[in-house]
Amino acid sequence: MLTSVLACSLEASGMWGMIVKVTLVPGKRAEMIAILKESAADMPGCLSYIVAKDAADENAIWVTEVWDSMASHDASLSLPAVKRAKSRAKAIVSNFEKITVTNPVWGVRPPATRPH
Repeated sequence: MLTSVLACSLEASGMWGMIVKVTLVPGKRAEMIAILKESAADMPGCLSYIVAKDAADENAIWVTEVWDSMASHDASLSLPAVKRAKSRAKAIVSNFEKITVTNPVWGVRPPATRPH
């Protein structure tokens, strides 16, 4: 069941978002997903962090982030877990493309998935 977590207006929330496409070295998509799952846990101010496999490109993922503010996102870049993830990902990322910055106004967040 989906839980509503972002049901407020932009004016009231000041939420900030970003959608990023990451293209990886062939065969490294699962490794990158594991790195992101590990590093994105418990980031202060992060309301939603969704990693999705690109349906047409087996070497690409999409990351959709929603934050309580741009400042929270920027602060997350200095967290030890995020710094470690960036270091680990350097060797397997072939292209990191910031698609767009967004101003989220409402949404739902699925429950965390369990590993298979």
